[in-house]
Amino acid sequence: MKKSLLALLVAAPLTLSLSGCVISVNDDGVESGFGSSHEDRSYKNRKKIDNVQLSASIVDMQEKLGVADFSEVYSVNDKTVRVLYYRTQRKHKDGITSKDECTYLEFVNGELVQTGNGGEYRKMTAN
Repeated sequence: MKKSLLALLVAAPLTLSLSGCVISVNDDGVESGFGSSHEDRSYKNRKKIDNVQLSASIVDMQEKLGVADFSEVYSVNDKTVRVLYYRTQRKHKDGITSKDECTYLEFVNGELVQTGNGGEYRKMTAN
């Protein structure tokens, strides 16, 4: 009986003191919400693309925006055309980025000539 009472007297204060413990894990600032990270990236891309100037170099744009979600390269009349697509909105709830959820940046010989809705991009054709 004395041993049970002694154990209870030792265990009770420990139990009460641990009941309010909370452990927080930061994951080095990485968000665990799947949807929020895509929305944050889309917003940041929109904000950066909103400030681009025509004739900007492809190198400058890649430094500002990072790796594109999609990229195309082709030639027309001895001109090199490169199109970079960056996610700027969410239309489908499938978690997969598609071109219609992107804004395109079209570069001719390394210089930005136009931007627009990724789903509406049409290749230049030889005249």
